[in-house]
Amino acid sequence: MQNKLTIFLLSALFISSSFCQIEKLKWQKADVSYEKQIHDKKRNYSFESDNAGEFLAKSLANAYWFFISDVDGENCPFRPSCSSFLLQSAKETNIFQASLMFFDRFTRDMNLAKGHDHYPIVSSGHFYDPPHNYTLNQGRINYLPPSFIVDDE
Repeated sequence: MQNKLTIFLLSALFISSSFCQIEKLKWQKADVSYEKQIHDKKRNYSFESDNAGEFLAKSLANAYWFFISDVDGENCPFRPSCSSFLLQSAKETNIFQASLMFFDRFTRDMNLAKGHDHYPIVSSGHFYDPPHNYTLNQGRINYLPPSFIVDDE
């Protein structure tokens, strides 16, 4: 029994050493960059607005962009992004309705519920969900089928 165990261990050692690094392929330092790729997207950090609600929405969006989005990257599956959705909603409606529209959109943005199969897709692969479809203005709502691909963002 002792002899079989020794033969097994020696054969296992021999087999594992046959997969070791050969002399031609020495381990070398890998040149890996861990820097986050910065997109060429220019953000408008100005506080220009027409009313107080739009100013508040712009302030929140600027803080989100500076402290979270620029550091973490753009993770929103929708176009326009959630922060841009809040700004556009505040321009089209008031700050109260824009906040409700944003929170509704943000709950749909969560990755917990993957039911995004009823949105049209932008050519970059994001889901197209503009704020004018939620302003309750029947003339502005533009229903697009899910199979439709929107060309521009």
